[in-house]
Amino acid sequence: MRKSVVAIVGRPNVGKSTIFNRLVGERISIVEDTPGVTRDRIYSEAEWLTTTFNLIDTGGIELGDEPLLVQMREQAEVAIREADVIIFMVNGREGITAADEEVAKLLYKSNKPVVLGVNKVDNPDMRDQIYEFYALGFGEPYPISGTHGLGLGDLLDEVVNHFPELNQEEVDDDTIYFSLIGRPNVGKSSLVNAMLNQERVIVSDIAGTTRDAVDTPFTKDGRDFVIIDTAGMRKRGKIYETTEKYSILRALKAIERSEVVLVLIDAETGIIEQDKKIAGYAHEAGKAVVIVVNKWDTVESDEKAMKEFEDKIRAHFLFLDYAPIVFLSAKTKKRIHTLLPKVLQASENHTKRVETNVLNDVIMDALAMNPTPTMKGQRLKILYATQVAVQPPSFVVFVNDPELLHFSYERFLENRIREAFGFEGTPIKIFARRRK
Repeated sequence: MRKSVVAIVGRPNVGKSTIFNRLVGERISIVEDTPGVTRDRIYSEAEWLTTTFNLIDTGGIELGDEPLLVQMREQAEVAIREADVIIFMVNGREGITAADEEVAKLLYKSNKPVVLGVNKVDNPDMRDQIYEFYALGFGEPYPISGTHGLGLGDLLDEVVNHFPELNQEEVDDDTIYFSLIGRPNVGKSSLVNAMLNQERVIVSDIAGTTRDAVDTPFTKDGRDFVIIDTAGMRKRGKIYETTEKYSILRALKAIERSEVVLVLIDAETGIIEQDKKIAGYAHEAGKAVVIVVNKWDTVESDEKAMKEFEDKIRAHFLFLDYAPIVFLSAKTKKRIHTLLPKVLQASENHTKRVETNVLNDVIMDALAMNPTPTMKGQRLKILYATQVAVQPPSFVVFVNDPELLHFSYERFLENRIREAFGFEGTPIKIFARRRK
């Protein structure tokens, strides 16, 4: 399910990054008194009450023709376009400035819901100073203090009230949603066209042609699929165009809406560090994953070469040891018929449930094969286990003391569960709980 997007915008040095860090609960944005420290958008997930949303911190919007100021303004404009709700941040100590009025003009044109936050109102005596901000034309100003965390609840209540109703369309539960992610020019759009056997997506040799996620439903062998093509993810230091800089958040949205994620690797250029970072987004989201090696027609593609390349993938992607690997060529359509069966298998395993009694038989057999370890004179006792969730499959193991379940033994249990029930293509999670 797609999360709403909230962008924090305003002129430099009004405390946007401080508020961002407060809302996401960790120090992600650089906070410094020097105006313009935050030069790029930074995004993270935030939560208020029972609602989660994506939050974007932006560089300050500042007047001037200097290249850096122009770039910061462009970045903020992109964030405004992509946001569902905008928090317009001003400085309560300084009153309305000419730069605030310029930002306000920009926000008027966006036609997006805007919530006005008056920051640096650190004590009640300052609240009388906020009324002048009504003149900006965005309704009630909300006094807040990023330093002390005051007033954020009222601000967030108003922000959440403006969230759109997402994903209200009727969707068949049997439809499998899968997305393609990868760095630019690995052939994502070409693969979409090859799978659909028609030119449904623009294909270009220029890296970064696809700017946004594109949904395409199709049916194959009686099964309904929706394929989500996404903009290529490029390393932060090597991104130049404003729209490309934002593509990573769009891809993360696509991952959220997917059951299965195809991680594309370019056989011609090989594996690079950015491939691992991109794959990590899907793994951390708990999605089923299929690794796709594209452009296999451009290399020596015999069985030996395939085995060597697979060994390299396994060495580099240790955290994706559960993911099947498919070698194909979107250009020639060689081996492309092997992809959808893997997507289907990964989807089925992502939603697989196992009966508690059968699961515990496997656990008891595992204990007999490899008895639990001792730690600080205490032996781990596993009493029983049960599956508590799917997407990804999640298991709770009830023990005498959760701290005695070492990572290595947890990994051993995971391997035994996989051997017994498959689960190829999907991560599984194991949680230790003390039995009361």
